[in-house]
Amino acid sequence: MPPVSAPTARTVSDSEVTLTQMMEVTDANVAGNVHGGVIMRLVDTAAALAAIKHSGGIALTVGIDEMTFLEPVHIGEVVVLKASVNDVGTTSMECGVRVEAQNPLTGVVRHVNSAYLVFVAVDGEGRPRPVPALLAETDVQRRRQGEAKLRRERRIDHKEAIDAGRAAKQHLEGSEA
Repeated sequence: MPPVSAPTARTVSDSEVTLTQMMEVTDANVAGNVHGGVIMRLVDTAAALAAIKHSGGIALTVGIDEMTFLEPVHIGEVVVLKASVNDVGTTSMECGVRVEAQNPLTGVVRHVNSAYLVFVAVDGEGRPRPVPALLAETDVQRRRQGEAKLRRERRIDHKEAIDAGRAAKQHLEGSEA
């Protein structure tokens, strides 16, 4: 079977997604605020939609690189999630999500959460498939792309360090037998 070529490059704005959700009593935790898991699910949904838009097909969550809860979200607030693809690899994409909480009565908007998730595009058989290159057009998009590359390097370094540690431990355990 011939290799699949990556589709034509797409811009960051091609993948942008905005989700809006009113937070209700059923979203509450024991402290009376919105449960962090509710926010996490919405973040994953918004990021997945951005990855799907960019890749032109199914994209699955591989991991959450960072998720920072900055302030609590209150019942009755409107949560606005803004997601886009920050950078791509061969088959993977990093998506960033900014979460804001808006008080619908006062109009006050607060930045309450930021997250970075990694997705892999898959074909109909569930195998990784190439994704389009990403064209960052603004200074902010180029900054986000550069920061995404740093996070990717950190993920690779982290995995290599764990693999090396496990290999060393297996070697030691094997020599003691």
